[in-house]
Amino acid sequence: MQRKLWQLSPCDKDLAAQLSEDCGMDPILALLLASRGIQDEEQAALFLSDETELSDPFLLADMEKAVERVGQAIENFEKIAVFGDYDADGVTSTALLYLYLSKQGADVQCYIPDRITEGYGMSKAAIQKLKDDGVKLIVTVDTGVAAVEETEFAKSLGMDIVITDHHQPGETLPDAVAVVDPHRADCPSEFKEYAGGGVAFLLACALDGDFESVLDEFSDLVALGTLADVVSLTGENRTLVKAGVQRLNHNPRPGFAALKAASGTQNRALTASGVAFTLAPRINAAGRVGSAMTALKLLLCETEEEARPFAEEIEQENHRRQAIEAEISNAAIAQIEADPAIRYASVLVVSGEGWHPGVIGIVAARLVSRYGKPAVVITTDGDTGKGSCRSIDGFSIFDALCAVKEHLTHFGGHPGAAGLGVKTQNIGALREALDAYAAKVGMPFPTLTLDFKLNPSYINLALLDTLAVLEPCGCGNPVPTFGLYNMTLRAVKPVGEGKHLRLTLQKGITELTAMLFSVTLAQFPFKLGDAVDLAVQVDRNVFRGEVKPSVHIRAIRFSGLDEENFLKSVRLYEKYRHGDTLNEKEAAFLCPSRTFLLSVYKFIRANSPWHFDIDVFCKRSGCPAANAATVLVALDVLCELHLILKDGEGGFSFNEESIGQKADLADSEILKALQERGGALS
Repeated sequence: MQRKLWQLSPCDKDLAAQLSEDCGMDPILALLLASRGIQDEEQAALFLSDETELSDPFLLADMEKAVERVGQAIENFEKIAVFGDYDADGVTSTALLYLYLSKQGADVQCYIPDRITEGYGMSKAAIQKLKDDGVKLIVTVDTGVAAVEETEFAKSLGMDIVITDHHQPGETLPDAVAVVDPHRADCPSEFKEYAGGGVAFLLACALDGDFESVLDEFSDLVALGTLADVVSLTGENRTLVKAGVQRLNHNPRPGFAALKAASGTQNRALTASGVAFTLAPRINAAGRVGSAMTALKLLLCETEEEARPFAEEIEQENHRRQAIEAEISNAAIAQIEADPAIRYASVLVVSGEGWHPGVIGIVAARLVSRYGKPAVVITTDGDTGKGSCRSIDGFSIFDALCAVKEHLTHFGGHPGAAGLGVKTQNIGALREALDAYAAKVGMPFPTLTLDFKLNPSYINLALLDTLAVLEPCGCGNPVPTFGLYNMTLRAVKPVGEGKHLRLTLQKGITELTAMLFSVTLAQFPFKLGDAVDLAVQVDRNVFRGEVKPSVHIRAIRFSGLDEENFLKSVRLYEKYRHGDTLNEKEAAFLCPSRTFLLSVYKFIRANSPWHFDIDVFCKRSGCPAANAATVLVALDVLCELHLILKDGEGGFSFNEESIGQKADLADSEILKALQERGGALS
């Protein structure tokens, strides 16, 4: 289990108390708002409002030009192509604008490039194809702001382009009829955080002149795209998503109704997070391992019966995506674990021939979650490679790529995620360059942010009502996470065919049950009576008409764990295993004494086989967590001397064949090397 540094969200308790008094709100809600940066009654009212006023779409630069040209095309019955992206935001944006324009009587068609054969964004080949189809005007959604050459090509063919996008523009804007992007330097719109669907929605509003009717009809599409693209759920996005989630629950369009049925969520009230983790990945799956056009066709269906085959196909594609993802993840993990140069680098870089490009981003995210480090996953095809990157908070992977761009053919992205191209022969050099950059700027620890510590007695129906007020939750307004400290473990019960655990915990007279998902009993390191800290999220569970709080465990640790020093110690060990230079103090700290080695040996012998993480070893053996690095070196030495054995899963067992045999510590190359660096064996 990857260990993160738990951090309490900065929160001014005096400010929270004032908010509670001024607004007459629950103190817990006031604390949650304060932790989200709410400073006064006006900001609180705006944040909690059910209907935040949407901006005038004409505040977006070039919107007037866009409306004029699209309106002209509608009036003259010119053939229009809505050109979108293959991800969920792109697909829903395409569906939105296509449906709106069709309703206005436009001669309109859609184009979404294939992820594998065409790649991202507009291409000259796609533009030529649309020209051959008689298209006069291309309107992009969720793409296009970087298409400078492609726009020039379209103009040379006598075609016009209106661009709507939400990505960061480059130094040069395309010479289109209009470039509508809130991130343009000259865009006067105050709100900048729209997803691609948000910008497409504003174009429809500008064309229509009636916010309310457009929102009523298309809020579900905007909401799903916004949630899928992980943009900030603040400001106007809260209004868009809140309206969309409500429609998805109460009046879904036929395509979404069929998809909910296929995914088994038709009888569940979905929160914003529920939409993000159930419906959005399925729309994305079509574009990842199948065709995004399948998802688009689903959303354009007029009846649920018509939509059902598309929904079932997408559900199958999602299962296929999961299988492909698992296969590549396992291969990537095996590669990492087999090579210390990869495993102990500050930035993980793995590659494989023919890995499916549609899932490498998800695999990178899984590696980040498992190892607590930025990850770059590259699929190669002969001499060329295509990579997807994910990072941790506090380390900009985009800045890192900028610093090592000489090793890349191209790249783009933002601090948390990016894409790149690289020649296969340069992957090793890229790994070394990224590691050198990380060493220069420093690598933060992965963190888990808690809103605040909570007494478990406050987990009740009133808390559920308080949390509901914060919806929609997501990026910029995370689902509240609470710290339950010094809880005593009373019972553990496997559920879900043994795949998950239900824990019973107690503090004082308060007892609660909590779910720990995707952890089996064999993987669970805690014993009855252990004092533990929990990071939890609380949801509403309805069973047979009865509403109860449902507690989900995001992380669990031993109470009193010196986590920061533990993480520092583990990082020192990784520095050593990576072959980086150690000073004498570091070498001395890492070098275990004879007594220390003996104690580790005795513990493994008494607890063989041992398959839990090093923090658990420290706790059970009585070793300070800050000495985790020394424990890890001791385990390496004992393996080297064949006194214990290491299995393929990272566990250890006592070597029965070593009984009666003497091991000489002087034979350890590990100890010799550390002693040469300044360590002393005593």
